[in-house]
Amino acid sequence: MFLRLVADSFGRRPRHKLLTGAALALGMAVATAALSVSLDVGDRLAKEFRSLGANLLVTPQADSLPLEIGGVDYRPVNAGAYLPEADLPKLKTIFWHNNIMGFSPILEVPIEAWSPASKSWITPALAGKASLIGTWAQHNVEIPDGTTYLTGVVKTNPWWDVKGQWFGEDSRQCVVGMNLLKRIGAKLGDDLNVSSGDHAKWVTLKVVGVLSSGGSEDESVLAPLSVAQELAGRPRRYRKLYISALTKPEDAFAKRDPKSFTPAEYDRWFCTPYISSIAFQIQQELLGTDVQVIRRVAEGEGQILTRVRMLLWLVTGAALLAAALAVGASSAASVIERRTEIGLMKALGAGSGTVGFLLAAEQLLLAFVGGGAGYALGIILARLLGEEIFGAAPEPSLAVFFVIIALAAGVTILGSALPLRRASRYEPAPILRGE
Repeated sequence: MFLRLVADSFGRRPRHKLLTGAALALGMAVATAALSVSLDVGDRLAKEFRSLGANLLVTPQADSLPLEIGGVDYRPVNAGAYLPEADLPKLKTIFWHNNIMGFSPILEVPIEAWSPASKSWITPALAGKASLIGTWAQHNVEIPDGTTYLTGVVKTNPWWDVKGQWFGEDSRQCVVGMNLLKRIGAKLGDDLNVSSGDHAKWVTLKVVGVLSSGGSEDESVLAPLSVAQELAGRPRRYRKLYISALTKPEDAFAKRDPKSFTPAEYDRWFCTPYISSIAFQIQQELLGTDVQVIRRVAEGEGQILTRVRMLLWLVTGAALLAAALAVGASSAASVIERRTEIGLMKALGAGSGTVGFLLAAEQLLLAFVGGGAGYALGIILARLLGEEIFGAAPEPSLAVFFVIIALAAGVTILGSALPLRRASRYEPAPILRGE
């Protein structure tokens, strides 16, 4: 009988039901779109942020106390300790190995250069200093599990613009910075003879690309790591390692000293892709290293992601508040129109709790219908927003559906609370007398 009464009541006054359902559907549609994009925005933005470059720098632990006077590092470029290239595959064995998007070792060597085509020299005495940066462009690394992983500066420095092509691995090719190429008067396809200072030992490289980076690399020669190792006399060694990793923005918990964690807190920190926890795991695998977070990149990513999510939550809150106000107004009007019906039910023996429960059940049924329609509309809106902003639409989530239904029920009960309370307190005698 109760369900029959609810169904019968729900079918009457379609105008009120339609307006309330439309308000709920629109509010839940905005909430669905915001929640769907918010759940997906972290991964999307994190991948987009990788275009900012590496966010971790690995150097030898012995270099952690550089010789600086007045803020100037007086060590020679090639001074200090070196790290073994053979340890690099271990980066893909850490707990968060799937978050390591790319890495590139660097070995920088001061050089003299001679261009046979332009008959030009680059020496400290004649035209200023130049350096050769040995690195990987696109290098296949053999992982201990038997697979291979393609990495290099193409992944860690994606903003570098190369006219021509990158050098091949283990080749005698090079990419020259645009400023250095102008100074030496060479062009694409020319040969370039380089030496680390020993004029009895020259290496001839073919210029296959021109680099425009906007940094000091525009005054350098980039070549395979093996060439720099040969010039420096450091086989299978490198000096610095740049790593690009997908991370979660650090909160107050992540910024605490890991030594102060309880065992449970340590497990939580270790199993969360904070940049500090990934840096710690890398340092555990690459012994004798100092892993530094490039804060300029990492903190910028975190601030942008936090602000985007805050904006989405504010939009969701505003939509829910508007829906609650619309439901409250509609519910109050409905209660006023049904005063006679409520008075008659009470005169026939229905208690205040029964009347309130009947009206609340009617509102909840409306919430489920409006929430379901709002979820369907919100998925369409989320796909449009995702494709326009991030280039990919978020996938529908069953968890979001249940959250939206729960929100619709909560908003409806909250918005109807005062009108329902007022209805439960009506006295039948004055109403039936027409007062």
